[in-house]
Amino acid sequence: MALWRTGPVGQTARVSAIVWTAAVSLAAWLWLLLCQGYFWRTDVRLPPRLDPVDWPSVCVVVPARDEAAVLPESLPSLLAQDYPGRAEVFLIDDGSTDGTGELARELAARHGGLPLTVDSPGEPPAGWAGKLWAVRHGIALARAREPEYLLLTDADIAHAPDSLRELVAAARTGGLDLVSQMARLRVESLWERLVVPAFVYFFAQLYPFRWIGRKEARTAAAAGGCVLLRADTAYRARIPDAIRQAVIDDVALARAVKGGGGHIWLGLAERVDSVRPYPRLHDLWRMVSRSAYAQLRHSPVLLLGTVAGLALVYLVPPAAVVAGAVTGDPAAAVTGALAWLVMTATYVPMLRHYHQPLWLAPLLPFTAFLYLLMTVDSAVQHYRGRGAAWKGRTYARPDAVPDEG
Repeated sequence: MALWRTGPVGQTARVSAIVWTAAVSLAAWLWLLLCQGYFWRTDVRLPPRLDPVDWPSVCVVVPARDEAAVLPESLPSLLAQDYPGRAEVFLIDDGSTDGTGELARELAARHGGLPLTVDSPGEPPAGWAGKLWAVRHGIALARAREPEYLLLTDADIAHAPDSLRELVAAARTGGLDLVSQMARLRVESLWERLVVPAFVYFFAQLYPFRWIGRKEARTAAAAGGCVLLRADTAYRARIPDAIRQAVIDDVALARAVKGGGGHIWLGLAERVDSVRPYPRLHDLWRMVSRSAYAQLRHSPVLLLGTVAGLALVYLVPPAAVVAGAVTGDPAAAVTGALAWLVMTATYVPMLRHYHQPLWLAPLLPFTAFLYLLMTVDSAVQHYRGRGAAWKGRTYARPDAVPDEG
């Protein structure tokens, strides 16, 4: 009799736990929907701007390591900028082995446009990430031109002809020290469709764009592929020396500028695009895992909290629906379905921004599970002491890996 009675009681407890867990997940989604800076909206674009009376001088710094595959699509777009003021491009060849520097010179000779300087800083010294060492060299070369602004952009970023003038106009009009745009990443392969829009969605969830633009808010972030930075602000903040070991250098850059009293802004780009392909899951996995644990400051406690949070917020809703259907508990199924519905609805605007089919929205839990595994793998690689490799350069410690595109 006791065994018979224990069974139903145990089953009731399990069903109640499912309902309560699903309810917590639903509450979390309602909070994210209304209280996390409306991160899910995609209407944060370049703020209102007017053409300045006098267009300031700009130096464009492009760190490039083994970028010959993408330069023919990206570099001509920079050289062809329709900018009324003085502008010059500095491409810093960071020890490439694929002829990046030579190709850049050939493209400049073929396409013309803005003046191009190609130089190389040599191997980075101890304590420097390779990309930031290249950026430092580029800023040092640009400083001789005494520009008012620096445009830091990655070698895989293609700009519309009016990109530079729009960035400068926005910075001048709004009195901004840093203006950054999240380039539209390539979305063509199946894995890119599943993973890439979610990458931007998760980034916006961590760093709501509306909060970044508020002077009084502590949130600070930038998108490293497209950052317009006031030159004197960069010098005062000791950029990039102050962040020379940063893994996620764009976020570190924004924090340094905002922490020094600078006014920053980040939003989604409409005509700034990354041309780098990530056709396989392996490519995307490497992109995320090389810096995921660094984002958590290599903390086991933060790792456990992140895994638990991802599971509660993204995995519990579909699990509750399935569990409710299997156990015949409508409360669990309905609560899980409501949480899943809110989750799906918040993802729809990002899919529309990327011109993707909306049937991908309910698959967000699957994508979140992939990101959970990537984060755990990042920690595993850290504790195995394997270091990390990126574009032929091996780093002894993950916290010395550059956040390159």
